Amino acid sequence: MTTLPYRIVGENRPSRWLVTCDHATNRVPDCINGGDLGIAPADMERHIAYDIGAAGVTRRLAERLNAPAVLSDFSRLVIDPNRGEDDPTLVMKLYDGTIIPANRHVDAAETERRLNAFHRPYHDALERLAARRDNTVICAIHSFTPRLNGRAHRPWHVGILYSHRDPRLALAVLARLRAEPDLCVGENEPYGGHLDGDSIDRHALTPGRPNVLIEIRHDLIRDEDGQIAWADRLAPILEAALADTRL
Repeated sequence: MTTLPYRIVGENRPSRWLVTCDHATNRVPDCINGGDLGIAPADMERHIAYDIGAAGVTRRLAERLNAPAVLSDFSRLVIDPNRGEDDPTLVMKLYDGTIIPANRHVDAAETERRLNAFHRPYHDALERLAARRDNTVICAIHSFTPRLNGRAHRPWHVGILYSHRDPRLALAVLARLRAEPDLCVGENEPYGGHLDGDSIDRHALTPGRPNVLIEIRHDLIRDEDGQIAWADRLAPILEAALADTRL
């Protein structure tokens, strides 16, 4: 039996929300170098291989919103589903100081194979769920490392990312999070909010769906308690922000 490169949770839930997790797992399928990218097991547990804690937040948040969720089931080091097909970082050969031996000699033919096996089926599933309603709202869940490339500590507990093409929902979520007295909230931090061809660009901005991308610092959601706490905190904020915007 063929293993699908994604997981869908709560497909028939009625909410207009769709929760996505592009970097849900560090799994390397057997068809990729026998399931081994050639890096140390400790590196496969790092943020370079997946968004730590994001899958747990996604599942709990979707449950709280009574919404479906779609999660990738392959490591971002196999091929990154949050990149456009022509993005030079689609298959990473070096990431945060770690060389990825199994990717060193990846050519156009191998990239195409990975696109067909993993990247495209994931996006097809995401689009199918998004298109089930005329008024779908996409919430993308990611996590970020407290330190990257040896740089100073990233202080934000959570970051809200958005594109200038449609910032409405994200700005409403940002305002409500900033009203929380115990949070350090980043605006388009720790990354810029627009990347041509990424998941939000493809499934939200281009078809005109309201959207927000949430980045949570992964030390806060490494365990189940943290994942549940953040999902439970975010759910009412998202619902209130959507009501604020009247989208």
